[in-house]
Amino acid sequence: MSELTKILYVEDEPDIQAVASIALADVGGFTLEVCSSGEIALDKAATFKPDLLLLDVMMPEMDGPSTLEALRKLPETANTPAIFMTAKVQTHEVEHFKSIGAIDVVAKPFDPMTLAQTLRDIWQSQGL
Repeated sequence: MSELTKILYVEDEPDIQAVASIALADVGGFTLEVCSSGEIALDKAATFKPDLLLLDVMMPEMDGPSTLEALRKLPETANTPAIFMTAKVQTHEVEHFKSIGAIDVVAKPFDPMTLAQTLRDIWQSQGL
């Protein structure tokens, strides 16, 4: 099992981005690359080489699923585990996100004090 240390985080909403950044970097101790759009994520992913992709679902232009699809075409992120963050967490929605390549889904709003541990728990449950 490898350790989860580097997260590429894509979120277009500045307030949510700020709270999650504190939760993951300051509280969780992760190395974080924060991107406010899918396009920026594509630019940064290859050089950052994340252990995990954390993607907001609802974003303008490139949404989370299309961002994941584009990241899968890059050799550096073709097999990087991905987790979606969304308010859409009904069973059929979660199943859809998993069917397009997510290992899990984190519900919004999330608890900033437990977000880092939630991601670690998902990581370990996947045997990564």
